[in-house]
Amino acid sequence: MKPNLRKALPGLFLAFFLSVSGAAEPVRSLAAPLASLSGAEPSSAAAETNGSGIDPDLRVIPGGQTIGVKVKSAGVLVVGHHYIQDGGVKISPGEDSGLLPGDLMVSMDGVKLDDVSKVSGLVKQAGEQGRPLAIRYLRGGKTHEATLKPAYDGGDKVWRLGLYIRDSAAGVGTLTFYAPKQGVYGALGHVITDMNTGTPITVGSGQIIQSSVTSIAKSEDGDPGEKRAHFLKESQVLGNVETNTEFGIFGRMNRSPGHSLYREPIPVAKGTEVKEGPAEILTVVDGQQVERFKVDIIHVSRQSEPATKGMVLRITDPRLIDKTGGIVQGMSGSPIIQNGKLVGAVTHVFVNDPKSGYGCFIEWMLRDSGASAQLEQAVPNLKAI
Repeated sequence: MKPNLRKALPGLFLAFFLSVSGAAEPVRSLAAPLASLSGAEPSSAAAETNGSGIDPDLRVIPGGQTIGVKVKSAGVLVVGHHYIQDGGVKISPGEDSGLLPGDLMVSMDGVKLDDVSKVSGLVKQAGEQGRPLAIRYLRGGKTHEATLKPAYDGGDKVWRLGLYIRDSAAGVGTLTFYAPKQGVYGALGHVITDMNTGTPITVGSGQIIQSSVTSIAKSEDGDPGEKRAHFLKESQVLGNVETNTEFGIFGRMNRSPGHSLYREPIPVAKGTEVKEGPAEILTVVDGQQVERFKVDIIHVSRQSEPATKGMVLRITDPRLIDKTGGIVQGMSGSPIIQNGKLVGAVTHVFVNDPKSGYGCFIEWMLRDSGASAQLEQAVPNLKAI
């Protein structure tokens, strides 16, 4: 993770870090709340729940596979200010307009910004006509408007807004579960944020793709490691990405992913069922082979409502410690199994103790995926313009 994000999370590091945009190969490990997944169908046993929102008959297939993640935001994200030379003075119309890094521009002169390529044409037209652009943007979940007049960059001979922008990102993480009855999945265990601004990415569209681990940079005290992986051929799309919440990414998956250690679905546990003691995680450290590794759950938080950091776990398996040093980036989302049930997912690693980290309870991921019975209704590709 970049140094500015380390300052924001002292002593803690996201095990999945969403970094660069595009689909360049190989990609490095990746490291936000929306409404529940639309279109997901609750279980037919929805009327008979155990009070936690989990259907007592619910079964899912634990994951552990390394997946490539490609997401496109629902607009164009401002990630910085760009300064233009204007008569010996450096100016940034974007900064002067009040737009800040993290703002999501959703329309420009009434044109929906569903692709970053639309921006340059609108900017050029307004600049040549000597008029300002009307920009609608989101900040903190609220809609705002700004007026911005393009400036002419004499060196490059183009009209610019004085902003760095991005509309897509890609990286790798771990699949947590697939619910075959509902056709949905959950992955990562925590929100994807933009690497420059730290703001959650509002998903417009996205895909999860088969990925293969090529090497591991081991974790050391003060320096979390990472999985290095590459996307397999584009035809091997596993599912889409519909939502990005504080408990991970979720979407539709119409077929069981390969390399699973389970042929049949297994039960899931409520947070109150999770106990301190032995457990195991499923993850990939080489190629596409999912493996089991021993861990100890050393602390369990009792949560009556959705919250992250449900448990603290420690890696005890000497094979995994020898290979990775502990928890590394790209491992977040790795399923945690205890007493034959899926109980949670790895989410974070402690910077100064990479053998230990946090996990979230699986019931919160199931809620956001639409698989549980009771749903709540409700290096970067920067372009200076």
